[in-house]
Amino acid sequence: MRLTVKERKKATAIVAPRYQKARKKDKGLILDEFTELTRYDRRYASHLLTTQGRKVWINETTVLQGDVRKRSHKRKAPIYDKEVLEALKKVWDIMDYICGKRLAPVLKETVIRLERFQEIRITDTARQKLFRISPATIDRLLAKERKKQQIKGLNTMKQAPKKKNAA
Repeated sequence: MRLTVKERKKATAIVAPRYQKARKKDKGLILDEFTELTRYDRRYASHLLTTQGRKVWINETTVLQGDVRKRSHKRKAPIYDKEVLEALKKVWDIMDYICGKRLAPVLKETVIRLERFQEIRITDTARQKLFRISPATIDRLLAKERKKQQIKGLNTMKQAPKKKNAA
């Protein structure tokens, strides 16, 4: 029978202090027992047991304590802000909702023309971001808008009943 994730984490918390205090000869035996119990790879198990409960000093006042159970997920700050998205939507609308691959090559030229005729007003930073945006990013940013533009209707086609195989 396999252990659940919670049980593996509990086992790690229990075995780690014993592993960290043990001599090199004893660590091998403890590691063998632990890998047999949790079915972790030996190298990963060694890493878990070594880092569990370790303190890392960030500066003189801040200390982080290693815990297998806690993970932090850092999100990157978005490159393309609201201003860029609004300008992109406007250009996309004017260009008759074309895909990102077709919009990207003409985006620079279109934005310059729209600014010249005062159809759109954006800052220099937003303009520079629009000029270097990739087709995939255009499609990703406009995905919600594209979904709103889809035609919503009922499917009027009826599906024929399946015939039973007479065998």
